[in-house]
Amino acid sequence: MVDKDLIEGKFDIIERNLDFIRDNYSDIGPEDLENSYKDYQALKFSLFEMIEACIDIANHIISSERLRRAESYADMFKVLGESKVIPKDLAERLSLMARFRNLLIHRYETLDSNRIVEIVRDHLTDIEMFMEEIRRSYLME
Repeated sequence: MVDKDLIEGKFDIIERNLDFIRDNYSDIGPEDLENSYKDYQALKFSLFEMIEACIDIANHIISSERLRRAESYADMFKVLGESKVIPKDLAERLSLMARFRNLLIHRYETLDSNRIVEIVRDHLTDIEMFMEEIRRSYLME
């Protein structure tokens, strides 16, 4: 059985970071990040924290529902897609997001500001869609 409090706590982290990014960086460009180390670091950490919270939720659901063991963070979302917890197309996009998380942590020296801006502009909605799917499946009564 899933722990609703755990999921809601992770949602709080995600929502706080989504609000922070939208309030401060909705119109940011790559050149802005190149000129402000503070903004570059703030965005990287906010993205990391959101993605990590999604991974934690996915891991918890996989464990609680006794789904197939994931081979990687990226695979966790594929497991949720295969099990119809989330749509497969969303699972694919979130798998890419998990790979981006690995860049943030392990290959940070190769990360460019264009990629960060792309995530902010084009992929925050994927995180919101993930939350909607999880909320609908596990938090609504």
